[in-house]
Amino acid sequence: MCTVIVRTGRPLTLMGIRDEFADRPWEGPGEHWPDHPGVVGGRDLKAGGTWLAIDQAAGRAAALLNGRGTPAPDAVRVSRGDLALRAVSSGKLPDADLTRYDPFHLVLADPAGARLLSWDGHRPEVTELPDGTSMIVNTGLDHGHERVTAHLPRFAGDADWHEPLRDPPSDAGEALIVRHELPDGRVFATLSVTLVTLAPDGATYEFTDMTS
Repeated sequence: MCTVIVRTGRPLTLMGIRDEFADRPWEGPGEHWPDHPGVVGGRDLKAGGTWLAIDQAAGRAAALLNGRGTPAPDAVRVSRGDLALRAVSSGKLPDADLTRYDPFHLVLADPAGARLLSWDGHRPEVTELPDGTSMIVNTGLDHGHERVTAHLPRFAGDADWHEPLRDPPSDAGEALIVRHELPDGRVFATLSVTLVTLAPDGATYEFTDMTS
């Protein structure tokens, strides 16, 4: 399960926590995509896309989470990894050909605010994130989810957003930093954390490799 946390205001602050199988290949942030000049993000080497991208010159960021619902048909399915790239490059949430994608949640943010596009395999839903702090998980903007209930208060007000990252990895359902050792020997864990701030006078990007 991945997590995206957004706090509106000046600056807007966005954190993306990426949970994935530890043996899935990836590389750290860079301008990996010639079709999207100026866009920086970590790259998934299996499918070529990203889970979080920022265009610092444009002052935009986009973050992607897998969703729940009906998968796309095998004959037309494409990777969700291009969704954050498309959104951050254009400044628009994608609204066409969503039937090619498995369910997802996509956050697009700029200094003025953030929008969430959720796709369950049948219909899209766009939500303007409210003022204050929001946490999005794989079930969406789910205020009753155990991770949200446990951790959202830690990011409110003037909280230090780096402090929760010092949590020890855990396989508890509410854990923010996770590590699950599966019966087949594979490991599912928090691989990286990205912290972005977006303000009218500039944007910052901070990437932490949680595997090192």
